[in-house]
Amino acid sequence: MRTLLLVLLLPLTVIADDSPRARDLGIPFEGKPGTFNAITDVAGVTVGFETIIADLSDDKAVRTGVTAILPRGEETNDKPVFGGWFSLNGNGEMTGTTWVEESGFIEGPIMITNTHSIGAVHEGTIRWRYEHGAADSSGYWWSLPVIAETWDGYLNDINGFHVRPEHASAALESAQGGPVAEGNIGGGTAMNCFEFKCGTGTSSRVTEAAGESYTVGVLVQANFGRRDELIVAGVPVGKHLRDDMVFSGDIPDDEEIGSIIIVVGTDAPLMPHQLKRLTRRAALGLSRTGSIAGNGSGDIFIAFSTANEQANQANSGVSIDTLSNEDIGPLFRATVQATEEAITNALVAGRDMTGNRGNTVRGIDHDRLKSVLREYSRLAE
Repeated sequence: MRTLLLVLLLPLTVIADDSPRARDLGIPFEGKPGTFNAITDVAGVTVGFETIIADLSDDKAVRTGVTAILPRGEETNDKPVFGGWFSLNGNGEMTGTTWVEESGFIEGPIMITNTHSIGAVHEGTIRWRYEHGAADSSGYWWSLPVIAETWDGYLNDINGFHVRPEHASAALESAQGGPVAEGNIGGGTAMNCFEFKCGTGTSSRVTEAAGESYTVGVLVQANFGRRDELIVAGVPVGKHLRDDMVFSGDIPDDEEIGSIIIVVGTDAPLMPHQLKRLTRRAALGLSRTGSIAGNGSGDIFIAFSTANEQANQANSGVSIDTLSNEDIGPLFRATVQATEEAITNALVAGRDMTGNRGNTVRGIDHDRLKSVLREYSRLAE
């Protein structure tokens, strides 16, 4: 029987620490962020985390967790949101998307974890919905939740199946608005990007469309990219920071590593087909950081709108508001900008981590990053 040496179960909230974010380092970005520069700038959206850290006696280690995004906070169970999704490259998983495509709605929270924990989080999310929502006319909740994943098996004992249904519930229970923690937390705990420690990142943009002000927020779980491909603020940073290369020699130079999940939320009144268009623009923000969405990468995106909250109510007889396609351009731009910054925030927030079998991934050195950007006159001093 395996002996547990040290276990720390950390039901971390969304309160961010005092560590610098990308803008704090002087990295320039386009567009105007919201108050928290996070997906929670979209009114009503809450985010929660459950982080699981454990060291085992047989040189294995647990470095994983669950992230929960509730589009309507406490009302998420009862009031679905219009939604749309898009797979840029499908070597990954996001459950429930066939119903999102068919119905045009996301019913319940959006959850993110590691690749082999989809089932446990799926079960935990359904159980949480059943326990916290009113029964339907048949006497029980019918639920096809959205659960997404990226692979954390380099730092985490992924085949130990350490995420359990109760961890999904804990992430949901911790969800709140305000600042959102980034880096090594929740589902992003053991994720890496561009061969640096990475993980969870978020950003937002406030923009105007058709004379009204709207917010677009993005949250990513970033786990992709080769070092040479890394671009920050238009600068080929990865070509300058080539020490501590994690995977060099292990896989072909032309093969993509890992995946990314991108969640886009907005308060703009958009229909499902328009939200799908928004998710496609997230791919442009991803490409700005250097991703090529390679064959082995799971690049899957989902978007929701918090407008039209009565749209799915039976016999509601309500009218639906929507922006014209002619006015949607500023939201496309905001999505691209917020996606790029959310990924960069995840990179900047990543901290050195040693995990399964002693594998170690270093966070990007902030001073060296600033030095490279300064060489290209891209640092806001």
